[in-house]
Amino acid sequence: MRQRVIRTRSQEFRIVAVLVVLAATAAVTAGIVSSARNGRAFAEAAPLSSFVPIQQVAPNVKAPAPRRGASTGVFTVDCGTNENEKFSPDNPVAQPGIRNGAQHVHDFVGNLSITADSSDESLAASDTTCRNGDKSSYFWPVVRIDRTANRQANPVGANPDTLKTAGTPTVACPSVADKLPAVPAPASAEVNRNLRLLDQQIAEANQRIVTSRGQGGPNFVNNAILGPLRSKRVATLDRIAIAIGRQGTHPTGLASLADCDLSYDGAHAGHNGGNDTGAPASAPAAMTPTVNCPTVRDKLPAVPASALDEVNRNLALLDRQIAEANQRIVTTQGQGGPNFIDNAILGPLRAKRAATLDRIGIAIGRQGTRPTGLEALAPCTLNSGGNNNGTEQELPGVQGPNQEIAGNVGGIVRPAKVLIEYRGNPTSKVVPMPRFLRAITGDAKPTSRGPANARKSWTCSGFADRLSDKYPICPPGSQVTRVHDFPSCWDGKNTDSANHRTHIQFPDAKTGACPTGTRAVPQLRISVSYDIPLDVQKKGQYQLDTFPEENHNPFSDHNDFLNVNSIHQMTKITNCVNAGRRCR
Repeated sequence: MRQRVIRTRSQEFRIVAVLVVLAATAAVTAGIVSSARNGRAFAEAAPLSSFVPIQQVAPNVKAPAPRRGASTGVFTVDCGTNENEKFSPDNPVAQPGIRNGAQHVHDFVGNLSITADSSDESLAASDTTCRNGDKSSYFWPVVRIDRTANRQANPVGANPDTLKTAGTPTVACPSVADKLPAVPAPASAEVNRNLRLLDQQIAEANQRIVTSRGQGGPNFVNNAILGPLRSKRVATLDRIAIAIGRQGTHPTGLASLADCDLSYDGAHAGHNGGNDTGAPASAPAAMTPTVNCPTVRDKLPAVPASALDEVNRNLALLDRQIAEANQRIVTTQGQGGPNFIDNAILGPLRAKRAATLDRIGIAIGRQGTRPTGLEALAPCTLNSGGNNNGTEQELPGVQGPNQEIAGNVGGIVRPAKVLIEYRGNPTSKVVPMPRFLRAITGDAKPTSRGPANARKSWTCSGFADRLSDKYPICPPGSQVTRVHDFPSCWDGKNTDSANHRTHIQFPDAKTGACPTGTRAVPQLRISVSYDIPLDVQKKGQYQLDTFPEENHNPFSDHNDFLNVNSIHQMTKITNCVNAGRRCR
């Protein structure tokens, strides 16, 4: 059985720094990480009770029988198995605009440029790993092998003592000012008032977290603080959009910025030491570096009406320039010497940005006062990743030679197979997905949010009739597999929603019919398979990257999708599915 465990390409550069960090933080680490061995800290792992032989899982997958008028075709897309080694703790769907929003690492296939800050336009301009030209982004938490895992009989979920010692979390919300289009001069005062109100809402939520600590059950913060905060932000974002739309183009997609989450970045940074996997690495790996550029939209003055279109065109061009640089970082990994990224990527990017910023200044200056200091926004650096080229910004919470975040330790295992399928609906024909549709399946935080959105996803090849909420132990010759079915009942209007779920829902589990008021679109299924040694499975030494409070809970498995299929390609998918064909 082939084993493919991935370690960072920068291990030799980082190991000394890691040892220094560990020595400096040893006293703090001892109070936060559950235990230590041979003087080295290591995180709690999922307990052995989180693993189950797949033969002990009863068959539970029952697909609704197709009815007359059903769409029964399947369109398969080959996007590879992350051979480009694009790894990131961003989640551009669930935590847009928040750097390290996931607090765990994702595998990415498809769109090469995507980051937390990607715009729709920059995604459409990207290249892709998909053979049919599909520029969509498909991503899921990585799986790791850790042969030194601490297997205490602790329950799945957060260790209260660990999180209590770690400190109080803070609210992390997507930034808004740097995502807006150019703000027309007559709308400037109203937009600024509402931006200040967004800041006030976050401050009040953080204060409530402090004053209400210890109250309620595991869902208290989500229901009593984050839920009301989301509602307030929706209303405020709507007022901002209306104010801008009165004088210019009404901005779309602001609902994506409404949802906030908790971050333990400050508490967990520096607390995870290097964990050797106990197995040879067959390929290098690291967090993929990304370009870190100063924001521009929030630095501009109010824009005269006659300059709005030109300014917005150039703001979109700045987004594309960053996306092109991020894509080039992925596709040129391993090329050049220590100054390659500085000379071949960051240098040209700075020149392009300087010219674009100059055009923005000129456009505003024709009808108003030309802004000064925009040239200072041209230089960019790198967010920390695997390459030590260029000036790096360290990523919060990242430690260890395998790029661990918040207790996610061990060598990353690249998938042996990734199967991406668009499928039909058993009761009706499907309509094309809208471009830039966002969708989530599963829930990354069933411990704190409750299990309503969590979904069983684990199985073994050859056992497609059953799914488990535990890590499977597979018979010899069978691959550990994750099957993620996405919601497929679209509201017919929105590409996202404040909670990233209400705009696209799951069909009825028994009949497959979509809820009233929704329309069936091609249903996405992503199956990810791994070659994991049988002894590792039996010892419970593989696990999912998760948020820190989940402690590698297998029920926190999830998958995210952002549709960047062209209209032509999505029409092909829809026609294939509706005709009952099998297409590639």
